[in-house]
Amino acid sequence: MDRPSFTIGIEEEYLIVDPETRDLVKDLPEGLMRECEEIIGGQVSPEFLRSQIEIGTKVAPNVKEAREDLVLLRRAVADVAGRYGLAPIAASTHPFANWFRQQHTDKERYNALASALGGVIRRLLICGMHVHVAIEDEDLRIDLMNQVLYFMPHLLALSTSSPFWQGMDTGLLSYRTSVFRAVPRTGMPDEFHSWADYQRHVDVLVGAGVIEDASRMWWDLRPSSKYPTLEMRASDICTNVDDAMTIAAVYISLLSMLFHRRQHNQRWRIYSRMLINENLWRAQRYGIDDTLIDFGRGELVPYAQLYEEMIELVRKDAERLDCVEEVEHGREIISRGTSAHRQRAIYNEIIDGGGSDEEALYAVIDWLVEETVRF
Repeated sequence: MDRPSFTIGIEEEYLIVDPETRDLVKDLPEGLMRECEEIIGGQVSPEFLRSQIEIGTKVAPNVKEAREDLVLLRRAVADVAGRYGLAPIAASTHPFANWFRQQHTDKERYNALASALGGVIRRLLICGMHVHVAIEDEDLRIDLMNQVLYFMPHLLALSTSSPFWQGMDTGLLSYRTSVFRAVPRTGMPDEFHSWADYQRHVDVLVGAGVIEDASRMWWDLRPSSKYPTLEMRASDICTNVDDAMTIAAVYISLLSMLFHRRQHNQRWRIYSRMLINENLWRAQRYGIDDTLIDFGRGELVPYAQLYEEMIELVRKDAERLDCVEEVEHGREIISRGTSAHRQRAIYNEIIDGGGSDEEALYAVIDWLVEETVRF
C-alpha cells in the first residue's frame, strides 16, 4: 500500500470576549467577520454561537508549516477583534459566561441544528481543536482509526483547557468533554471492518432521515466527510500555540507509526470502547496529574511515564515528519501544566490573596487573552 501523504490541517474555535467586562459578546459586531474574511479569506467562518469564530489552516506538508499558518490566523483574528475593542480566547470553556444568554448564528445549517437538538445544543458553549491528517486510502483510514483510538485519552489529557463552567471550578480539567457528551453521535466511534462497513452504518441513519450526511457524526475521531483525512476531535483547544502543535505532532506521529507497523504486518491491539472510555474519563477528570490505565499491563501508570514511552514509540516517525521538537515539547507541558492548570492556579492565587471570586475569574480571562496570542 502506498504511503499516505500525511499532510495536516488544523481547525480552532475561539470565544470572543470584551476585555472590559471579560464576558462574551452576545453578537459579533457588524463588519468584524467581513474584515476577517478580507484578510484571511475562506480560512475563517462563524460558528454555531454568535460569540464564536472558527479558523482553519491551509493544507500543510508538515507540522512546522501548519504552525506558521496557525500563528497568522490567530494574529489576524486578534488584530481585527482588537479594532472593535474585543479579543479572542483559545479555551474550551469561558470561565463564567452563562450558556442560556447566548444566541446561535442565523444560518440554515445552524437553525436546523437548533431545531433538531433543542436545549442540548444551546448549552454547547464550548470550543475545540480538530486536527486533520490526510490518509488517502479509505480502508486504511478506517483501519488506522480503529487503532489510534487507543490514544485519544492521552491527547485529551495533554490539552485540557476547560476547568471552569459558569463561574464554578468543576473539579475536572476538561469540562468541555462532559458538555459535549450530551449531544448524540459523540464520544468513541465503533470499530468498523472497512470503509464499506463504515459507510453502510452511516447510510442507515441517512436513509432513515436521522442525519443529512456523515458530517453529523461528531465522534472524537472520525473520517472527515469533506476531506480524505482522519479528523481528531478529542482534545480541548490549547491556549498556547506551541502546546497545540504538540497535540498535532503526537497525533500525526502516532498515525505514521501505526502505518509503518502495518507495513511490517504488525498492529496495535484493539481494546473495547468500555476500557478506552474509562481512560477518557480519567483524562477529563485528572488530565496529566494522575494515571491512565495501561491495558497491556493491566495497571495504572503515571501519565508522565506513559508520555515518555509514547515519545520513544513515535520517535522514528517524528523524525520522518520533522516534528521531534514538537513531540518533546510535551515534557514541558507536563512539567508546568496545561492551560487548565494555569487557569486554576491564577484563580486560587487571587482568592488566597483575599480577592473576590469576580476578581479571580477576571484574572483568568486576562491571562487567556494574553496567552492566546503569545507566539
